[in-house]
Amino acid sequence: MVKRFPSGTYGRQRLQFFPAPFRAPLRAFAVLVFPWMDEKVLLCNIEDRGWCVPSGRVDPGESSMEAGRREAEEEAGAQLDCMLYLGCYRIVDRMDVRWADCFTAAVTELGPITMKEESSGTYLARFEELPEMYHLWNPLTERVFEHAREVISRFQLQRDYL
Repeated sequence: MVKRFPSGTYGRQRLQFFPAPFRAPLRAFAVLVFPWMDEKVLLCNIEDRGWCVPSGRVDPGESSMEAGRREAEEEAGAQLDCMLYLGCYRIVDRMDVRWADCFTAAVTELGPITMKEESSGTYLARFEELPEMYHLWNPLTERVFEHAREVISRFQLQRDYL
């Protein structure tokens, strides 16, 4: 059974989330990573946006997964393990349609933020804290966070069992 996600907005953009195994029909222009450590999600503080998950553009010649690892390290100083594809956002702005791939992961190590111009700090947030602090909290964002937490938890349980 495929999970349903509500639609959302970000400024003028309309957002839809399509869970894995769905893959975008076009190369993703951006990536978001939902990194978890001990039941808390790692957020970074981005100027003009506030608290959010590591995210950014996918560079030419780079896969979405590579971009996600790079962004997590640059913006949060995070080394990731168990990086799993969650699905993707379809972002529509007037007639323009773009795609952003999403991953969840386990944080194995937190070091210094290597790109100070990218992020001014990090915070490990409990799920209950997110509605008050996340830069874009709505039913869609909430459901994607829940999905990310479910996927990484299920994966870690299976790995620990084996």
